[in-house]
Amino acid sequence: MSLIVYGAALSPFVRKVRLCLAYKNLAYNLELILPTNQPDWYRDISPLGRIPAFKDGDTSLADSSVICQYLDEQYPETPHLLGQTATQRAQVRWLEKYADYELAPLCTFAVFRNRALLPSMGQPCNESAVQAALHDKLPRHFDYLERTLSAAPYFVDDQLSLADLAIACQLINMEHGGETLDAARWPNLAAHYARMRTLPIVEEVVTGEQKMLARMKPKTD
Repeated sequence: MSLIVYGAALSPFVRKVRLCLAYKNLAYNLELILPTNQPDWYRDISPLGRIPAFKDGDTSLADSSVICQYLDEQYPETPHLLGQTATQRAQVRWLEKYADYELAPLCTFAVFRNRALLPSMGQPCNESAVQAALHDKLPRHFDYLERTLSAAPYFVDDQLSLADLAIACQLINMEHGGETLDAARWPNLAAHYARMRTLPIVEEVVTGEQKMLARMKPKTD
């Protein structure tokens, strides 16, 4: 098998690449690389030491956005995830960037990290950071996405795209941290997330992650 994803399953960026591969029905191997204590050779593939990285035969890539764009171009016979027109591609890339740069610091690095990761490592949860993310920072982002989506089933041209996967990947981490969208306040976004969660490719990945989190949960007497 020539396709290899390097990273950790609970990373939303690794998840994005895995869902892209699954949607395209491209077989791959996932090789565990953590954000810390990485082998020296990994820097040859990912110079910044970030996950995921990716290999396709002799081609090595880093960064989830770059990897997903490569897959769309390298395997044109598979379903497209970046849109068909210049306008669609721009919209998809904008929303993917929005998920990675605006949602990730809050959904993943505030809520998920504090509620799920740190306790699994015996470290305390910074609940004030979680509450600030949930009540002071995330609502304006959810307001924007609610308006952008409106009543459409997907964010760009009524077709599943990388934008949908990227946004769902951050909301999955928020869910792993014990929080879900307020469907009364953001009904369109909540319906979109529910739709994404029922996709077989998403359900399979999330079920595996939930089992992993259950094993990581600190034992109580």
